[in-house]
Amino acid sequence: MSCTITNGRLLPCKSAVGGLKNLFFSNFDATNISSLTPSSGEITFNGSEEFYKYEIKGNSSLETAITSSRENGTTFYESTLNTTFTFLDKATQEEIKLLAAGRPQIVIEDYNGNFFLVGKDNGAEVSGGTIVTGASMGDLSGFTLTLTSQETAPPFFCTAAPDLAAYTPINPTA
Repeated sequence: MSCTITNGRLLPCKSAVGGLKNLFFSNFDATNISSLTPSSGEITFNGSEEFYKYEIKGNSSLETAITSSRENGTTFYESTLNTTFTFLDKATQEEIKLLAAGRPQIVIEDYNGNFFLVGKDNGAEVSGGTIVTGASMGDLSGFTLTLTSQETAPPFFCTAAPDLAAYTPINPTA
């Protein structure tokens, strides 16, 4: 691996926005996501992967910390996904129990049309969360989750959203 800088960067227009739109969870390596080979930092799905879509709005973020040690000669990337699922319901709680016991791979869609694959090689671990009813009428009644992933590369950009498995999504208000 070359450590030589290969390009500069222009200052972009102020057209980007923050926030996450959708999460796509896949069981760890059950569909060979780890075997996908990135090209120029980007992943293309082949259609055989099995993902489950979770719609989200507001209060969710993805942050990737770069940890590099000159003394040890190491660099790794720790991604932290904080997300909120509004509305308490039994079906979602059962799925959260499965997420917490496993280590899913996650595709994250942001409001700029980007898709990122988190946990490609090692999966993501639920490292915290809450089930909350709120105290006041305007407080959250729902779930919060924190998932973390440590990888040798930052989250890969994806060329498109993954194909969705044939499933019926949870309707928490039904």
